[in-house]
Amino acid sequence: MKHEAFVEGLTKILLKRHLISKSDADSLVVAFKGSQKEYFDDFLLSEGLIEKDDLLPALAEYYQVPAVDVVGYFFDHSLLLMFPKNFLFNSAVIPMERDENMLVMVTSDPNDEDLIVQIGNYVSYDIHFNVGIRQDIMDAVEEYYAQSLTGPDFEEDLSQTREAREGEIEEEKEVNELSQEIYAEDEE
Repeated sequence: MKHEAFVEGLTKILLKRHLISKSDADSLVVAFKGSQKEYFDDFLLSEGLIEKDDLLPALAEYYQVPAVDVVGYFFDHSLLLMFPKNFLFNSAVIPMERDENMLVMVTSDPNDEDLIVQIGNYVSYDIHFNVGIRQDIMDAVEEYYAQSLTGPDFEEDLSQTREAREGEIEEEKEVNELSQEIYAEDEE
């Protein structure tokens, strides 16, 4: 069965929030089993059974993380450039904000244990997840890359990111050299 625990858990939350009736819940599960949709939340939205404004809080309750509507959100170019487009799109995940050593990412499945490992292939931040609508996340990734790669600012953003990284590396070298000088003086 397609994502049985998720379907059952989200259905209970929708019932508790009085967004569906008990008879609707039973027929929803049966209809989803017979549908072409792979994801229950996509099914609910595409069939017009639940509004996004009702689904997001239910997802937040299910996953016990904040919900984010990514539609219209302005994503930081430098964060998206840390990941390949295909990874973000196929995993339905997008970086939202960075705070020192923490990176907040929006995903459609914060419980996906493989996702944290895959993210670790690209960055070494402490990852925190928010939940969002899968299709909206995928659309945001597509939109970002479509605008970035064709827009006049892409090359400028890329060079600024490179310059910032080069600056950080240069600072680290200076600190290391200074540390070595101090250590050498202490040795003498």
